[in-house]
Amino acid sequence: MSILVFLEHHGDALQKGSLGVLSKAASLGDADAVIAGAGAASLGAEAGRHGAKKVYVADDPSLEPPLPQPRVDVLAKIAGSYDAVFFANSVLAADVAAGLAARLDAGINWDLVDITSEFVGKRPALQDSVLVDVGWKTTPRIALFRAGSFDASPAGRGEPQVETVAVELEEHSRAAKIVDQQLEESTGPSIEDAEIVVAGGRGLGAPENFGLAEELARALGGAVGATRAVVDAGWYPYSAQIGQTGKTVSPKLYVALGISGAIQHKVGMQSSNVIVAINKDANAPIFEFSDLGVVGDVHEIVPKLTELLKQRKS
Repeated sequence: MSILVFLEHHGDALQKGSLGVLSKAASLGDADAVIAGAGAASLGAEAGRHGAKKVYVADDPSLEPPLPQPRVDVLAKIAGSYDAVFFANSVLAADVAAGLAARLDAGINWDLVDITSEFVGKRPALQDSVLVDVGWKTTPRIALFRAGSFDASPAGRGEPQVETVAVELEEHSRAAKIVDQQLEESTGPSIEDAEIVVAGGRGLGAPENFGLAEELARALGGAVGATRAVVDAGWYPYSAQIGQTGKTVSPKLYVALGISGAIQHKVGMQSSNVIVAINKDANAPIFEFSDLGVVGDVHEIVPKLTELLKQRKS
Protein backbone atom coordinates (compact mmCIF):
# COMPACT_ATOMS: atom_id res chain seq x y z
CA MET A 1 0.00 0.00 0.00
CA SER A 2 1.53 3.30 -1.10
CA ILE A 3 0.13 6.64 0.04
CA LEU A 4 1.03 10.17 -0.97
CA VAL A 5 0.10 12.98 1.45
CA PHE A 6 -0.27 16.61 0.42
CA LEU A 7 1.36 18.70 3.16
CA GLU A 8 0.02 22.23 3.23
CA HIS A 9 2.26 24.92 4.63
CA HIS A 10 2.05 28.63 5.22
CA GLY A 11 5.24 30.53 5.85
CA ASP A 12 7.78 28.20 7.41
CA ALA A 13 5.31 25.88 9.18
CA LEU A 14 3.52 22.75 8.02
CA GLN A 15 -0.16 22.70 8.96
CA LYS A 16 -1.01 20.57 11.97
CA GLY A 17 -3.91 18.89 10.16
CA SER A 18 -1.67 17.81 7.28
CA LEU A 19 0.86 16.31 9.69
CA GLY A 20 -1.96 14.44 11.42
CA VAL A 21 -3.01 12.89 8.12
CA LEU A 22 0.63 11.98 7.40
CA SER A 23 0.90 10.26 10.78
CA LYS A 24 -2.23 8.24 9.96
CA ALA A 25 -0.91 7.33 6.51
CA ALA A 26 2.39 6.16 7.99
CA SER A 27 0.48 3.82 10.32
CA LEU A 28 -1.21 2.19 7.32
CA GLY A 29 1.82 1.57 5.12
CA ASP A 30 4.51 3.35 3.14
CA ALA A 31 3.77 7.06 3.22
CA ASP A 32 5.43 9.71 1.11
CA ALA A 33 4.67 13.43 1.10
CA VAL A 34 4.66 16.35 -1.28
CA ILE A 35 5.29 19.96 -0.25
CA ALA A 36 4.61 22.60 -2.88
CA GLY A 37 5.31 26.27 -2.41
CA ALA A 38 7.95 28.84 -1.59
CA GLY A 39 10.13 27.67 1.30
CA ALA A 40 9.14 24.03 0.87
CA ALA A 41 12.74 22.83 0.72
CA SER A 42 13.33 23.59 4.38
CA LEU A 43 10.40 21.49 5.61
CA GLY A 44 11.40 18.03 4.43
CA ALA A 45 12.98 17.00 7.75
CA GLU A 46 9.79 17.70 9.68
CA ALA A 47 7.80 15.59 7.24
CA GLY A 48 10.26 12.75 7.84
CA ARG A 49 9.77 12.99 11.60
CA HIS A 50 6.05 12.44 11.09
CA GLY A 51 6.45 9.32 9.00
CA ALA A 52 7.29 10.31 5.41
CA LYS A 53 9.85 7.97 3.81
CA LYS A 54 10.21 10.20 0.80
CA VAL A 55 9.39 13.89 0.37
CA TYR A 56 8.79 15.52 -2.99
CA VAL A 57 9.67 19.19 -2.81
CA ALA A 58 8.43 21.76 -5.32
CA ASP A 59 10.02 25.03 -4.27
CA ASP A 60 9.39 27.60 -6.95
CA PRO A 61 8.39 31.30 -7.01
CA SER A 62 5.38 30.44 -9.19
CA LEU A 63 3.95 28.48 -6.25
CA GLU A 64 4.26 31.29 -3.73
CA PRO A 65 0.63 32.47 -4.13
CA PRO A 66 -1.71 29.95 -2.42
CA LEU A 67 -3.52 29.00 -5.62
CA PRO A 68 -4.79 25.45 -6.26
CA GLN A 69 -4.17 24.79 -9.97
CA PRO A 70 -0.36 25.13 -9.88
CA ARG A 71 -0.34 22.60 -7.04
CA VAL A 72 -2.55 20.28 -9.07
CA ASP A 73 0.09 20.45 -11.81
CA VAL A 74 2.77 19.35 -9.33
CA LEU A 75 0.69 16.52 -7.85
CA ALA A 76 -0.51 15.21 -11.21
CA LYS A 77 3.08 14.36 -12.16
CA ILE A 78 3.54 12.25 -9.02
CA ALA A 79 0.20 10.87 -7.85
CA GLY A 80 -0.41 8.35 -10.63
CA SER A 81 2.05 5.83 -9.17
CA TYR A 82 0.37 5.75 -5.74
CA ASP A 83 -2.56 3.74 -4.42
CA ALA A 84 -3.99 6.77 -2.62
CA VAL A 85 -3.53 10.51 -2.14
CA PHE A 86 -4.54 11.98 1.23
CA PHE A 87 -5.44 15.59 2.10
CA ALA A 88 -6.31 17.35 5.33
CA ASN A 89 -9.33 19.54 4.68
CA SER A 90 -8.81 23.26 4.22
CA VAL A 91 -9.99 25.80 1.67
CA LEU A 92 -6.84 25.30 -0.40
CA ALA A 93 -6.60 21.51 0.03
CA ALA A 94 -10.23 20.97 -0.97
CA ASP A 95 -9.63 22.85 -4.23
CA VAL A 96 -6.43 20.94 -4.92
CA ALA A 97 -8.04 17.56 -4.18
CA ALA A 98 -11.00 18.28 -6.45
CA GLY A 99 -8.74 19.53 -9.23
CA LEU A 100 -6.51 16.46 -8.97
CA ALA A 101 -9.52 14.12 -9.11
CA ALA A 102 -10.72 15.83 -12.29
CA ARG A 103 -7.23 15.83 -13.85
CA LEU A 104 -6.64 12.11 -13.19
CA ASP A 105 -10.27 11.03 -13.60
CA ALA A 106 -9.98 9.55 -10.12
CA GLY A 107 -12.55 8.98 -7.39
CA ILE A 108 -12.66 11.27 -4.37
CA ASN A 109 -14.27 10.85 -0.94
CA TRP A 110 -14.45 13.87 1.37
CA ASP A 111 -15.27 14.69 4.98
CA LEU A 112 -13.69 11.42 6.11
CA VAL A 113 -12.80 10.94 9.77
CA ASP A 114 -10.95 7.63 9.48
CA ILE A 115 -9.75 4.97 7.04
CA THR A 116 -8.79 1.32 7.41
CA SER A 117 -5.79 -0.53 5.99
CA GLU A 118 -8.17 -2.02 3.37
CA PHE A 119 -8.95 1.48 2.09
CA VAL A 120 -12.42 1.66 3.57
CA GLY A 121 -13.18 5.23 4.52
CA LYS A 122 -15.36 6.29 7.45
CA ARG A 123 -17.64 9.24 6.80
CA PRO A 124 -20.22 10.82 9.15
CA ALA A 125 -23.80 10.94 7.88
CA LEU A 126 -27.26 11.93 9.11
CA GLN A 127 -25.90 15.01 10.87
CA ASP A 128 -22.97 13.02 12.30
CA SER A 129 -25.23 10.57 14.11
CA VAL A 130 -23.79 7.54 12.25
CA LEU A 131 -20.63 6.54 10.39
CA VAL A 132 -20.90 5.01 6.94
CA ASP A 133 -18.31 3.03 5.00
CA VAL A 134 -17.20 4.46 1.65
CA GLY A 135 -14.84 3.14 -0.99
CA TRP A 136 -13.29 3.89 -4.38
CA LYS A 137 -13.58 2.25 -7.80
CA THR A 138 -10.46 3.80 -9.30
CA THR A 139 -6.88 4.63 -8.34
CA PRO A 140 -5.38 6.69 -7.04
CA ARG A 141 -7.96 6.88 -4.28
CA ILE A 142 -8.26 10.54 -3.28
CA ALA A 143 -9.31 11.16 0.32
CA LEU A 144 -10.07 14.48 2.01
CA PHE A 145 -10.14 14.19 5.81
CA ARG A 146 -12.08 16.38 8.20
CA ALA A 147 -9.88 18.75 10.18
CA GLY A 148 -8.83 17.38 13.55
CA SER A 149 -9.42 13.74 12.64
CA PHE A 150 -5.87 12.63 13.52
CA ASP A 151 -3.17 13.72 15.93
CA ALA A 152 0.18 14.78 14.51
CA SER A 153 2.46 12.31 16.25
CA PRO A 154 6.18 11.92 15.40
CA ALA A 155 6.97 8.52 13.89
CA GLY A 156 10.69 8.61 14.60
CA ARG A 157 11.76 7.57 11.10
CA GLY A 158 14.53 10.12 10.82
CA GLU A 159 15.65 11.93 7.70
CA PRO A 160 13.54 11.14 4.62
CA GLN A 161 14.71 10.87 1.05
CA VAL A 162 14.13 14.27 -0.56
CA GLU A 163 13.44 14.62 -4.28
CA THR A 164 13.15 17.98 -6.00
CA VAL A 165 10.25 18.24 -8.45
CA ALA A 166 10.55 20.49 -11.48
CA VAL A 167 7.57 22.85 -11.67
CA GLU A 168 5.96 22.95 -15.10
CA LEU A 169 2.65 24.80 -15.11
CA GLU A 170 -0.17 24.30 -17.58
CA GLU A 171 -1.26 27.38 -19.47
CA HIS A 172 -4.64 27.54 -17.72
CA SER A 173 -2.89 27.31 -14.34
CA ARG A 174 -1.30 30.70 -14.99
CA ALA A 175 -4.63 32.42 -15.64
CA ALA A 176 -5.59 33.16 -12.02
CA LYS A 177 -3.55 35.62 -10.00
CA ILE A 178 -3.76 36.93 -6.46
CA VAL A 179 -3.55 40.70 -6.62
CA ASP A 180 -3.55 41.35 -2.87
CA GLN A 181 -3.39 39.47 0.41
CA GLN A 182 -4.41 40.75 3.83
CA LEU A 183 -3.18 38.63 6.71
CA GLU A 184 -5.39 38.75 9.77
CA GLU A 185 -3.57 39.77 12.92
CA SER A 186 -3.55 37.10 15.57
CA THR A 187 -2.70 37.41 19.24
CA GLY A 188 -2.91 33.72 20.03
CA PRO A 189 -3.06 30.22 18.52
CA SER A 190 -5.56 29.39 15.77
CA ILE A 191 -8.63 27.44 16.84
CA GLU A 192 -7.56 24.47 14.69
CA ASP A 193 -4.18 24.16 16.43
CA ALA A 194 -5.07 25.24 19.97
CA GLU A 195 -5.17 22.63 22.74
CA ILE A 196 -7.74 24.77 24.56
CA VAL A 197 -10.68 26.53 22.90
CA VAL A 198 -13.12 28.89 24.62
CA ALA A 199 -16.19 29.40 22.42
CA GLY A 200 -18.99 31.91 22.82
CA GLY A 201 -22.60 31.83 21.66
CA ARG A 202 -25.64 34.08 21.65
CA GLY A 203 -25.94 33.49 25.38
CA LEU A 204 -23.18 36.07 25.89
CA GLY A 205 -25.81 38.66 25.08
CA ALA A 206 -23.83 41.23 23.09
CA PRO A 207 -20.63 41.48 20.99
CA GLU A 208 -18.79 43.43 23.68
CA ASN A 209 -19.33 40.52 26.08
CA PHE A 210 -16.95 38.39 24.01
CA GLY A 211 -14.32 40.00 26.18
CA LEU A 212 -15.34 37.40 28.77
CA ALA A 213 -14.38 34.60 26.39
CA GLU A 214 -11.16 36.35 25.38
CA GLU A 215 -10.07 36.92 28.98
CA LEU A 216 -10.77 33.30 29.91
CA ALA A 217 -8.92 32.07 26.82
CA ARG A 218 -5.88 34.19 27.73
CA ALA A 219 -5.92 32.84 31.27
CA LEU A 220 -6.05 29.28 29.94
CA GLY A 221 -3.58 29.85 27.10
CA GLY A 222 -6.17 28.99 24.49
CA ALA A 223 -8.00 30.36 21.44
CA VAL A 224 -11.45 31.89 21.03
CA GLY A 225 -14.18 30.36 18.89
CA ALA A 226 -17.76 31.31 18.07
CA THR A 227 -21.03 29.85 16.84
CA ARG A 228 -22.55 30.59 13.45
CA ALA A 229 -25.32 32.70 14.97
CA VAL A 230 -22.70 34.93 16.56
CA VAL A 231 -20.71 35.25 13.34
CA ASP A 232 -23.83 35.92 11.25
CA ALA A 233 -24.80 38.67 13.70
CA GLY A 234 -21.41 40.31 13.17
CA TRP A 235 -20.27 39.80 16.75
CA TYR A 236 -17.09 37.89 15.86
CA PRO A 237 -15.01 37.13 12.73
CA TYR A 238 -15.89 34.23 10.45
CA SER A 239 -12.39 32.79 10.95
CA ALA A 240 -13.47 31.81 14.49
CA GLN A 241 -16.67 30.00 13.48
CA ILE A 242 -16.93 26.42 14.69
CA GLY A 243 -19.52 24.02 13.33
CA GLN A 244 -20.93 22.39 10.24
CA THR A 245 -20.37 25.47 8.05
CA GLY A 246 -17.27 26.60 9.93
CA LYS A 247 -14.20 24.86 11.28
CA THR A 248 -13.85 21.54 13.04
CA VAL A 249 -11.73 21.50 16.21
CA SER A 250 -10.58 18.76 18.54
CA PRO A 251 -8.77 20.41 21.46
CA LYS A 252 -7.94 18.80 24.77
CA LEU A 253 -10.37 21.22 26.47
CA TYR A 254 -13.41 22.92 24.94
CA VAL A 255 -15.25 25.51 27.04
CA ALA A 256 -18.68 26.54 25.70
CA LEU A 257 -20.06 29.83 27.01
CA GLY A 258 -23.73 30.52 26.38
CA ILE A 259 -23.95 27.93 23.58
CA SER A 260 -27.16 25.93 23.28
CA GLY A 261 -25.50 23.02 21.46
CA ALA A 262 -27.40 22.74 18.19
CA ILE A 263 -26.38 19.80 16.00
CA GLN A 264 -24.73 22.16 13.50
CA HIS A 265 -22.35 23.35 16.22
CA LYS A 266 -21.90 19.91 17.75
CA VAL A 267 -20.40 18.44 14.58
CA GLY A 268 -17.58 20.97 14.74
CA MET A 269 -16.42 20.27 18.29
CA GLN A 270 -17.74 16.90 19.48
CA SER A 271 -14.34 15.22 19.12
CA SER A 272 -12.88 17.48 21.84
CA ASN A 273 -11.30 15.50 24.65
CA VAL A 274 -13.10 17.31 27.49
CA ILE A 275 -16.15 19.53 26.97
CA VAL A 276 -17.22 22.03 29.64
CA ALA A 277 -20.47 23.96 29.15
CA ILE A 278 -21.74 27.00 31.05
CA ASN A 279 -25.34 27.92 30.29
CA LYS A 280 -28.25 29.29 32.32
CA ASP A 281 -30.70 26.99 30.52
CA ALA A 282 -30.60 23.64 32.32
CA ASN A 283 -32.32 22.01 29.31
CA ALA A 284 -29.77 23.20 26.74
CA PRO A 285 -28.84 20.31 24.38
CA ILE A 286 -25.13 20.92 24.95
CA PHE A 287 -25.37 19.39 28.43
CA GLU A 288 -26.26 16.05 26.82
CA PHE A 289 -22.73 15.64 25.41
CA SER A 290 -20.67 17.70 27.86
CA ASP A 291 -18.28 16.13 30.35
CA LEU A 292 -18.98 18.91 32.84
CA GLY A 293 -22.02 21.17 32.84
CA VAL A 294 -22.50 24.32 34.89
CA VAL A 295 -26.01 25.78 35.06
CA GLY A 296 -25.67 29.49 35.69
CA ASP A 297 -25.13 32.96 34.27
CA VAL A 298 -21.91 33.20 32.23
CA HIS A 299 -21.62 36.89 33.20
CA GLU A 300 -21.27 35.90 36.85
CA ILE A 301 -19.36 32.62 36.55
CA VAL A 302 -16.76 33.40 33.87
CA PRO A 303 -15.17 36.47 35.55
CA LYS A 304 -14.79 34.51 38.80
CA LEU A 305 -13.32 31.55 36.95
CA THR A 306 -10.89 33.79 35.07
CA GLU A 307 -9.78 35.50 38.26
CA LEU A 308 -9.23 32.15 39.96
CA LEU A 309 -7.06 30.97 37.07
CA LYS A 310 -5.00 34.17 37.18
CA GLN A 311 -4.45 33.75 40.93
CA ARG A 312 -3.28 30.17 40.48
CA LYS A 313 -0.86 31.18 37.74
CA SER A 314 0.63 33.94 39.88
